[in-house]
Amino acid sequence: MKKSGGAADKKRVRRSLPTGTRDLNSDTPPRKQAAEKDVFQLFAEKVRDHKGLVSRWAVLQETRVEYFRGKDFVSFLKNHPEIKDILESSKNFEVEEIVDTLLSKNLLVRCDRVVKTVRPGKKKLSTWPAHLEIFPDQLFSKSDAFFAWTFVKRRPLWQTLLSLSWPVLTLAICLFPVYPHGCKLLILYSCAGLLLLIISLLSLRATVFGALYIVLGKRVWLFPNILAEEATLGELFRIWPNKDEEERPKWTTRLFYALVAVLVILLLRHHAPDEAARARYQKRMSNIIDEVIEWSPSLALSGMMEKQPPVVNATEPNDFTDSGQTESEKVPPAGDEGGETVSEQHEDEEIENIEDAGDQHQHQDHI
Repeated sequence: MKKSGGAADKKRVRRSLPTGTRDLNSDTPPRKQAAEKDVFQLFAEKVRDHKGLVSRWAVLQETRVEYFRGKDFVSFLKNHPEIKDILESSKNFEVEEIVDTLLSKNLLVRCDRVVKTVRPGKKKLSTWPAHLEIFPDQLFSKSDAFFAWTFVKRRPLWQTLLSLSWPVLTLAICLFPVYPHGCKLLILYSCAGLLLLIISLLSLRATVFGALYIVLGKRVWLFPNILAEEATLGELFRIWPNKDEEERPKWTTRLFYALVAVLVILLLRHHAPDEAARARYQKRMSNIIDEVIEWSPSLALSGMMEKQPPVVNATEPNDFTDSGQTESEKVPPAGDEGGETVSEQHEDEEIENIEDAGDQHQHQDHI
């Protein structure tokens, strides 16, 4: 009777344990149940961070999302079956079961392309559409099915450090005028070289595209992802473009663009500045750059000190000023005959001018 009563009391104690409290007499691991709930979340994060799954960015209901194709997901799991080990007890699931579970847990959402018709001038629909919409049936499919991640991707450490460096970079830019002269020249030439490289690269892309479009009717963009908003480092510097899927342009269209290009070149050559104008502009820009480069706090402070008037103490008697004024009043200026002052000479000249004016007026009346 005591043993049965003790067993009943032990069951009551187990039932009365609060939620989240570990039972000391239980052999179940403390976080096994929570781990079973999070295995698909860990699987989704692992798959999204893996470079083997090809994905792109698109706009879904005015929100940018990262998405992949259903057939690419099937190929990814075939080539990397070790990733399914994260699912533990569910690692034997088929691809459809895994994706359906991710859809039920709202880790994925099935999407469809907004534009479902072939645009004029193209042979088929775009492989990676830029605009998506939610598909009614949230089930897995390999045929032209797209799936977008719904959770926020964890930011890596280097992105966090990079975001923290922006205030330091802003402060460094603001302190550019007080840098040493050699450091200013290094920054100036580095920025000028980078800007020249960008302009040259864009000009080369435009020239190659225009020449091949007019001559051969091919649309070839070197560095096709150089202006892309979302691209990896490898995709950003990929030189050779994708295959041209559009129809070849007509010869009349190519001839029209050739005439427009020739007309633009002739207009630019006609309105190009002459040597004198270029020299004036170069001199003006050189003066501005030299003024920025040669400026330093020490020169600015010395210039401000030179412009300040001398400070005179008002409490001390100004003997030098008083004596100077007295001597100037007493001593006549050099070259003054008769010892007259400047004010007296000025008064005599005014009297003589008045007398001459009066004589002229009388002479006119007499005539």
